Amino acid sequence: MDNAVETKNLTKYYDKLLAVDHINFETKKGEVFGFLGPNGAGKTTTIRMLTGISKPTEGTATVMGYDIQRQPIQAKEQMGIVPDVSNIYSELSAWDNLVFTGKLYDLPKELRDTKAEELLKMFGLYERRREKVQGFSRGMKRRICIAMALMNRSSIVFLDEPTSGLDVQSVLIIRETIRKLNQEGLTIFITTHNLEEASQMCDRVAIINRGKIAAIDTPEKLKRTIQGLQSVEVAFASTPVNALNDLKEFPDIREVVKEGDKFRLFTDDPSSVLASVWNYSQSNNLNLITVNTLGPSLEDVFVNLTGIRPTTEESKRSDKNK
Repeated sequence: MDNAVETKNLTKYYDKLLAVDHINFETKKGEVFGFLGPNGAGKTTTIRMLTGISKPTEGTATVMGYDIQRQPIQAKEQMGIVPDVSNIYSELSAWDNLVFTGKLYDLPKELRDTKAEELLKMFGLYERRREKVQGFSRGMKRRICIAMALMNRSSIVFLDEPTSGLDVQSVLIIRETIRKLNQEGLTIFITTHNLEEASQMCDRVAIINRGKIAAIDTPEKLKRTIQGLQSVEVAFASTPVNALNDLKEFPDIREVVKEGDKFRLFTDDPSSVLASVWNYSQSNNLNLITVNTLGPSLEDVFVNLTGIRPTTEESKRSDKNK
């Protein structure tokens, strides 16, 4: 069997609320699979059903070939789970958390100790293994959570928002470790709000919106579905006060968005916009420090499929005028 996860008409009602609506998808063995969606789209509910925490209202799900409802023990023996809320024991040391997890999985002592040492070194925490985790940073605690999920020699790991709100060092360590584990054959199932992270790390992504699967494909193929949404990214050494309004007046501009110290000009004709940018910089004695032509990003695909946009007073007025 080539699929690590397979769902058929997987559905979940909470009373009359339809949280997950008859979804069908497969996760291949050995891939990093991203599960994306806005808040309330059904991501966490789906993970809870796949891991046996919540019972589906309708439909079925298999994990590594085992039906999660009919063969829950066999299925759970194959998986590691990292929930969005920490499940570590703060009063225990990093070492004791891993060893205790190994005992729950009934690992022999020698194997427990070997695995705990290996994982703590992998996550850069071996030197602090005897310290109670209550004194650890949020990022360090997250690394311990993931290490605990790997104590049972999992075939698949479910990671719910693994890097959300973490410091840069922890994010880099977790991403690098996920890549390394995947290269060794571990299947990774990630839910995330971080679209750039999904684009960089995932072999395929599924976008869920309002309980339904809106799209499933590789990040690059999803980007090509809206290939017409092109843009020019520009930054000046010194940005004029009225730059945003000036750029909006260029011909062939669909939208201008300020992103940090850069401006992103959406257009169907990048060559025309590039000429306008050059003329604008010359006319105003501006030094250009960045000029890039960009295709659509995974974030653009996400917005296109879900309709999720930041709501501002200006956007509200614009919507009313349409």
